Amino acid sequence: MIIAESLSHYYSKDHTLSFEDWHIAESEQWLLLGDSGSGKTTLINILSGLLKPASGRVTIKNTDIYQLKGKDRDHFRGQHIGIIFQKPHIIKSLTIMENLLIAQSFALLKEDKLRVEEVLESLGIASKMHAYPAELSYGQLQRVSIARAVINKPTLLIADEPTSSLDDRNAEVVITLLAEQSRINGSTLVVSTHDQRVKNSFDKKYIL
Repeated sequence: MIIAESLSHYYSKDHTLSFEDWHIAESEQWLLLGDSGSGKTTLINILSGLLKPASGRVTIKNTDIYQLKGKDRDHFRGQHIGIIFQKPHIIKSLTIMENLLIAQSFALLKEDKLRVEEVLESLGIASKMHAYPAELSYGQLQRVSIARAVINKPTLLIADEPTSSLDDRNAEVVITLLAEQSRINGSTLVVSTHDQRVKNSFDKKYIL
């Protein structure tokens, strides 16, 4: 269970964002839908443990993540939260295998090459494990981003505007991949978007 209660964030005294309570059951798949500027990215960053709210709490696996301090919160995030950003942020000087191994290391987990191979195989890019990011297409890099997000079998898998720069066919492919990976890895999925093309892919919606 993931619980977000009484959340708010202040950008200035004239710009305050408040969010309705959100209770998400294990392995559910949700769409976070709202126009640009409605607060989607702010809420995503709060859920991800990246932005401390002005008020309220976020509880994941019975842990109030904002009661954790510094490195403890970083390690919890690495073990329990997988994040896919709008653009792939892959370390260019490392191979794809090394990028995924370092994600395990940052979470204080044992490096597991078999797990890396398993995830890349499930995403259809196992042949690229020893390649460098510059050798991959944009679509392949997106799959690497998904692989990195699910490598530690997170409780919560979050995707922030994953289809914003894609045509219709590729947008459908990415949403299908995210849904498949959340099921394979037993993760709850939250996809944040203003892209109306994907709204019919989700039964559960949190609308800003």
